[in-house]
Amino acid sequence: MVTVGIDLGGTNIYAVVLDGEQRLGRAKLRTPSTGDRTGVLDVMDAAVRDALGDAGRTMDDVDGVGVGSPGIVMAGTVGGAANVPGFLERFSLADLFKQKVGHEVRVANDVTAAAVAEHRLGAGRGTDDVLGVHVGTGVGGGIILDGRPFEGGAGGAGEFGHMVVQQGGAVCPCGRRGCIEAYAGRRAMSLAAERAKAAGTPTILFDVMEELGKSRPTSGVFQEAYDRGDPLVADLLDDAIEALGAGIASAVNLLDVDVVVLGGGLADRFGERFRMQVDAAMRPHLFLQPPRVRVVAAQLGDEGGAIGAALLAADAA
Repeated sequence: MVTVGIDLGGTNIYAVVLDGEQRLGRAKLRTPSTGDRTGVLDVMDAAVRDALGDAGRTMDDVDGVGVGSPGIVMAGTVGGAANVPGFLERFSLADLFKQKVGHEVRVANDVTAAAVAEHRLGAGRGTDDVLGVHVGTGVGGGIILDGRPFEGGAGGAGEFGHMVVQQGGAVCPCGRRGCIEAYAGRRAMSLAAERAKAAGTPTILFDVMEELGKSRPTSGVFQEAYDRGDPLVADLLDDAIEALGAGIASAVNLLDVDVVVLGGGLADRFGERFRMQVDAAMRPHLFLQPPRVRVVAAQLGDEGGAIGAALLAADAA
């Protein structure tokens, strides 16, 4: 069975073509940062065509299409995704994208899709209960319970980034205060750095950004500034790690999962050091002793969400 999966991120759109569990083709395009949802859908469609071209297949060969999208997914509709133009107000992504690709479209939360992929093919293999945590432009989560994705009664389960770790704390891009994403999402960290610089705190973050030819502080920019000893970036990263540790522990205390898979651009860029620091920050907050949960690095990289979306499309076909 040939399926196509798309992972819609705040920075990039990834597409993969699978035959069963075998990857046949891939594509990566930049997510529009301005405009409306029409432009985003056009780029998603282009990514599908590019991935099929890479696989030597056409749309006629496809049995199903899956999309992993940020935001809250309910019965094929998406809303609340502030990092993608036109995805804040709820609309039927399944219906609109079906018009482009000519196939039924299975829509899931992007990190739920990534958790499915890691559970079946990656770092979560061999266990039935997995929490996926994605640290990138924002902070997302995906839950696998008893071997199946848990999406909640209305599709809103897994919004790990919007668990509150500090009442009345920092303002999150969602507009609320004290969310994990307000401390650990790259967008929120960038805004915090801008405010600190305007208040007179020295930082080389934005100099590094310009030096590397980036229009905004990417994960690579943060890593380079950190490696050069920027104290502001070090403080922001410490805050992110503490928020992630507390949030992961709270989720583990609630769900008693076996494995936490840590991925996303920021986590991937900082690598094993970051994983170990998050693990250490989590442990003092765990209720079950001795702890049995493992925090592991995601294995499927940037394409994990697209792979999971393709697997979910196969399930639905």
